Amino acid sequence: MPPVVPPFLVGLIVAPLAKRLLKPLMRGVVKTSVGLALEVKKAAHEAGENIHDLAAEVAAEMVAAQIAAGDVGVRADGEQRAADGNAQNGEKDEAGRAENEARTSKIRPTAGAAKVH
Repeated sequence: MPPVVPPFLVGLIVAPLAKRLLKPLMRGVVKTSVGLALEVKKAAHEAGENIHDLAAEVAAEMVAAQIAAGDVGVRADGEQRAADGNAQNGEKDEAGRAENEARTSKIRPTAGAAKVH
């Protein structure tokens, strides 16, 4: 019959060995998971920036296309005017045209520009 070893004696012997072996292993697992989480956070932030840049480029292209096509514009007071100049009042038409010229001078092409980080 084999000698009977109480379980607490096995625990007293195995615990220090397990501590020496498992502590570096667990430290590596935690360090890797934290590093991975930071990389995922960084990638998500960059993806959000890219989507924001893309939306800004598309909006700029849409405005430029509307201006080039002479579509109906919206004035600062929220009133719409026709692009062919058929306004009810000549002064309103002049004010809208001057405002439209001021707006087009502020539009900058961004389609070819790349953001450098």
